[in-house]
Amino acid sequence: MSYATGQLARALARLTESGDPGALKKIRQWEDVITGVRDGTITVGSRTPVADTPAWVTLEVAHGGFATGRYLSEVPLSKEEQAKLGELPSDVPGETDRERLNLWYLSDEGQAELLAALRAGRYWVDLPEDMALAVVALLLDKGFAEQALDLVAELRPLMHRLRFVPGFVSVPRPSGMAVRLATVREVSESLRAVQVPQQLAVMRETLGVWNPLYDRLVALWCQTVDGELPYLEDGVVHGGWPCKQWPDGWADERSRWLADYAATAREHTPTGRHAHKKSNFVRLHTALLNSDALSARDVGWIRRAIANTVTRNGAPGSSERTGLRAAQTAVAVAPTHENLAKVLVNRLDQYPAAGGLASIDPVVEPVDGVWVPYALHRKVMRAMEAPADVLIRHGVITSGEVLATVLPQVTSRLMSSGINDPMAAEWYEQTYTAFRRRRSLLLLNLEHQVQFSELPWVRALSAFRTSEQDDTLTVRHALQQTSLLAMTAFPYAIMPNPLVRELGALTGKAGMKLPLVEEVAADIFMGTFTTKWREAAIVASRTMAGTLYANYYDLPPESQWAAQQRTLRRWGKKTSRDFADLCASRAREAGTGRGVAANGAVLEQSQILTTHNLAVLVDGLGLTEQVRERAEELSGKAFEWALRRLTQPTSDRHVALIQIKQAAYAWRQAIYLLSFGEPSAQKAMARRLSERVGDVPRFEPAIRGLSGVIHGQRFDADGTFKGGRRFLGWGRRQALATGRLSHQRRSWPCASVPPLAIRMIPSIRHQITPTPTNDSSNWATAIPVWPV
Repeated sequence: MSYATGQLARALARLTESGDPGALKKIRQWEDVITGVRDGTITVGSRTPVADTPAWVTLEVAHGGFATGRYLSEVPLSKEEQAKLGELPSDVPGETDRERLNLWYLSDEGQAELLAALRAGRYWVDLPEDMALAVVALLLDKGFAEQALDLVAELRPLMHRLRFVPGFVSVPRPSGMAVRLATVREVSESLRAVQVPQQLAVMRETLGVWNPLYDRLVALWCQTVDGELPYLEDGVVHGGWPCKQWPDGWADERSRWLADYAATAREHTPTGRHAHKKSNFVRLHTALLNSDALSARDVGWIRRAIANTVTRNGAPGSSERTGLRAAQTAVAVAPTHENLAKVLVNRLDQYPAAGGLASIDPVVEPVDGVWVPYALHRKVMRAMEAPADVLIRHGVITSGEVLATVLPQVTSRLMSSGINDPMAAEWYEQTYTAFRRRRSLLLLNLEHQVQFSELPWVRALSAFRTSEQDDTLTVRHALQQTSLLAMTAFPYAIMPNPLVRELGALTGKAGMKLPLVEEVAADIFMGTFTTKWREAAIVASRTMAGTLYANYYDLPPESQWAAQQRTLRRWGKKTSRDFADLCASRAREAGTGRGVAANGAVLEQSQILTTHNLAVLVDGLGLTEQVRERAEELSGKAFEWALRRLTQPTSDRHVALIQIKQAAYAWRQAIYLLSFGEPSAQKAMARRLSERVGDVPRFEPAIRGLSGVIHGQRFDADGTFKGGRRFLGWGRRQALATGRLSHQRRSWPCASVPPLAIRMIPSIRHQITPTPTNDSSNWATAIPVWPV
């Protein structure tokens, strides 16, 4: 339970320290996880982790893939649903309000209403379950009564809890290959959450409220000075003295100022220098309160306070002070981000909430002559509909993970080809896009995530797939463009698992079988690999033979795979024993000992041997020429990113280890891309990297190692040669070689407590639970490292 309790403790600390409302949700989630595991209703590591729950139900999933036991479709009735419930005939059956609504849409009148709304496009799909009863209505409308009854029978046990109908709003679909990162509704919600930071709010109060009051206070005391106003010169006060004369009406002005101060203080709490007991403001205010009984010391402090402010900002009424206050007032009255965000929300209200924006210009045009700040501009851009490459150029899509979130909008259209009924095809697309928003579960024993085809209403839609259109060329083109986009836009990052899954769906639709592999978390690694890893390694050995990549990482020849083929069935899956053994033997170079760090070293070797999908995609999709044309440019970006990552300062040991791992992955991608370049380009890159040694001097062994391989050298069995070293992301030697960690033994940080799954599964605990040790030379065994 340590991982879950650690996450709960962090959420509690965050709530205590910052009062962040988002921490409340995390606290509730982790409490649900802990309670569910303890009472046996949640099984960590299973693809159906919640007891008595079908795999197709969309679950709430906390960080790390832990199911909380809650159903996302089990939501309170919306205002529109409550209004609809009030209109239903009294004889509509159901034990709960949700069940009555669901059963209403199974009636003849309810089906007609549902179909009419969906045909008009007045609906929004948030979760896959939202389309379930619409599919039932469509099946009955088209004469597929048997399939409709089977679907109702599967849904019936949960109709009292889950929402099975969409929201009824107007939803425009992006045209062509356009995608959007967020809907207008989601952008509006993010804009409504914009608030003025406390520090900025205090500054605006100071400039707009307290400074004018302060100037009146200074002017009041300056009226009592006989002669020249006090000023500072070399730290010494010169000029006349206050309290030497009392002009007519001074007492009345004093009373008005004190009354104004009291009224202002009721609405605005004095802060900063207006509250500090030794500030000019407080000294002059205190003196004003006691103006009838001032001592010589009090008069001296009044003189000093006047001298301070006159010297710094000018005398009251002077052009210097007036100009300063005018500039400060302009800042104080300028619209805040919160004010501007409200204006943008009002503008967005003119657009369909569940749609996107063909152009953002009408939304972000200046407000009363004030330009919309870049931060708010970026929020609005999330709703812009455009091809993915355009959104990447505009900085809306910033990583492979973000690209994976929008790709289903394209994939869904391709996956629905062959469904001749337009409505069925549209609903298939909407359901697919919603399904891809589901968060992945933490899985063990080579389990796979729930598949889209397992949704009962998706299986029922197959009744409309009356033809298999030959869209192979279209899908293949989309697959090529997406793969190339991911590799060229983010050449320093491995493809995230959601993106790999989308590419896998496209390859299946294109009639291709490409062995795409996922990133596996080191803390749940089961010590084996399915045969697709071996197949991917064969492609890498074949296509990279004789290249820089093969020489740098000592790839085995393709013939070795045929000679050593060994398979074994585990958990009902066919696994590659020879691939796992080779990864384990190669991982000894990292010198990690055992535990999670050792698992990470093995997994890194699996990525090296397979190039983590690069070779499979480039070879299988015929992208060699496109990559070769940009090899030098893309490899340069990846190398630069790796070096920049290593120079980012951090005092956190866990973060330092993550930086090393990410830099090593970028390094590997760069070497793969550079392998397509000419030898002259490779040598030029080696020279450029050697010139950067001054930026990261401790990284010199890695740069020297790469340069040596480029010039024909080879690493020894331990990954070194003549002061050079092969750069790996996991391992004690690699971390020390980059200069990110000291040799001293560190304590076991709370952030590295093994996940709940490890604690709950004794059968694998000895394989992946790190054991604390007093041996300072083996910190990688004592401190686990979680992948990002």
